[in-house]
Amino acid sequence: MKISCTPYVRFTALCLTILLPIQAAAVEFVFVGSRQMGMGGAGVATTSDSLATYWNPAGMAMSKKFDIRFQGGGQVVDRGDVFDSLKDINNLNLNDTSAGNIARLQQQIDRLNRPGTNLTAAASGGLYVKGNFGEHALGFNVSDVATAGGFLRSPVGFTNNGTNLSVNGQFAMNGLEVRQAALSYAYAFMDRMFSIGITGKLIQGAAYTGATNIRGASDDIKVFEDIGRAKISTAIGIDVGAMFRPSSWLRMGIVAKDINAPTFDAANGDKFKLLPQVRTGVAVNPYNSLTLTADVDITKNNTLTPGVYSQVLSLGAEQTILSELLSFRAGAFKNMQDAKTPFIPTAGFGLRILALRIDIAGGYDFRDQAALASGSVAFTF
Repeated sequence: MKISCTPYVRFTALCLTILLPIQAAAVEFVFVGSRQMGMGGAGVATTSDSLATYWNPAGMAMSKKFDIRFQGGGQVVDRGDVFDSLKDINNLNLNDTSAGNIARLQQQIDRLNRPGTNLTAAASGGLYVKGNFGEHALGFNVSDVATAGGFLRSPVGFTNNGTNLSVNGQFAMNGLEVRQAALSYAYAFMDRMFSIGITGKLIQGAAYTGATNIRGASDDIKVFEDIGRAKISTAIGIDVGAMFRPSSWLRMGIVAKDINAPTFDAANGDKFKLLPQVRTGVAVNPYNSLTLTADVDITKNNTLTPGVYSQVLSLGAEQTILSELLSFRAGAFKNMQDAKTPFIPTAGFGLRILALRIDIAGGYDFRDQAALASGSVAFTF
């Protein structure tokens, strides 16, 4: 029997035609969901529940189950020990002008002023629902995906007038909350060998910009208090995705997020633009209870920290036992745009009791001071 792949090929070609002329830049791809975080942030080819409304809308049509879930998670990466350095400066006695105290101050200042010292953070939370009607699937989510970046606006220095030391510098932070109501549709064909999907999002963007002065002498750095009020603006976002399952043990997916580049106003006159993100993934099932998966960002994505880019490779595995009563997950991810960044390990655990599913995940990297945590509760029928 001859199998025609024309609809899938045309859909993929259309996506590439739209996206290739655009300079690849966006905020980083956030790891939404405990299962995905536990597997190193891989989800484009494995997500077929309601979180597919975020990861890849085409995945909804690959499963006939009704799914409703609440999830929340976040991650922080502190490159260069920013928080510890600021704390140490604040704890120094600036009335002590001895050579030893000056040396300690200079050491902390040098740590802050090193190239690549910055903060990035991301968080997500919301309600996600999906259901199937034959080969069709519908889903929606009401969610908030937030990203932030902190950096030195001006190098930190100090002066010595003979009786006390004076520290000067400025730490800035940008933040963007993407508060969205999203509606997704997917269609599977050729006995669920192929599926395509689209998500339309009504987005309220809350853009933050602010800075706080570094003075020392127990003058606490209040980054979040000083970031200011958000500038609110509204835009429409569009995601498209496709999935290909040539056999029961192999699945491939691709998603293009924010292909229309929604733009939001910031209070300082800047504009935060969500330029397209493209991510692809593959999942392999050597046997029914084991999943091996990998995702990679095709685009090099901006972050809200100037000069810091994100292009992530995610690797993960999931082993279920006792008919999916328990799930054990492990993974790692690496930012390929930063050669010095190691693979950051993650792990997760899932429990299923009838229709109830509870998942947790986390990760930590001592080198980059990276911490991740996520939890979700779902009902799947």
